[in-house]
Amino acid sequence: MLKGKTALVTGSTSGIGLAIAKALAQQGAHIVLNGFGDVEAPKAQIEALGVRAEYHGADMSKPEQIEDMMKFAASKFGRVDILVNNAGIQHVAKVEDFPTERWDAIIAINLTSAFHTTRLAIPAMREANWGRVINIASAHGLVASAQKSAYVAAKHGIVGLTKSVALETATTGVTANAICPGWVLTQLVQKQIDDRAAREGITAAQAQNELLGEKQPSLQFTTVEQLGGLAVFLCSPAADQVRGVAWAMDGGWTAQ
Repeated sequence: MLKGKTALVTGSTSGIGLAIAKALAQQGAHIVLNGFGDVEAPKAQIEALGVRAEYHGADMSKPEQIEDMMKFAASKFGRVDILVNNAGIQHVAKVEDFPTERWDAIIAINLTSAFHTTRLAIPAMREANWGRVINIASAHGLVASAQKSAYVAAKHGIVGLTKSVALETATTGVTANAICPGWVLTQLVQKQIDDRAAREGITAAQAQNELLGEKQPSLQFTTVEQLGGLAVFLCSPAADQVRGVAWAMDGGWTAQ
């Protein structure tokens, strides 16, 4: 379905980003990976699916590095057809105790980076009259939780950014949508589980059950493969009129 297209996925060397990159690659899209840590293994996994994979290590808090990444993608593949803004970090603290540098970092990486990638990708998408902007928001882009002020603010912001871009491209073949996962067992969430277990003196399994029970009625994690499947759908002709949607995949979290 996506043969000949190019997808750039930020924060894609592991977790949700890598799963989405793989799902798009399975449909024939070439992939530009971005993120930290091991690069060769995820690159090899993508190439094993029969497409090209390139990597750029842009720090998503640095606008000049984001610009360089977008130029790199264009030099390798001509343009970015599918932009998936997935990069994100988290910090948990009461607002009065929230370190200002962590607030700035979360807003920069979780929200502002998506503005920069989008503004740089849209012109070529408009020219081709086809493109997909997929922003990985969160259930926290729709509802709030205590002690996550920066993350909630950033994710609400990215839902708003998605809607504005969708309206600006509404008469074109370019769409913009947000995916809002509930709990996904990523490294970020595992750290929250481990921190809770240590804080409350309980097992990791108990902490995990508590975490799910507080928010996610299905009592099951959303999987990265499910999120990849939704991203593929949003790139399909069936989603041509899905525009500006914040699509919850959260086990019922935001239905409550």
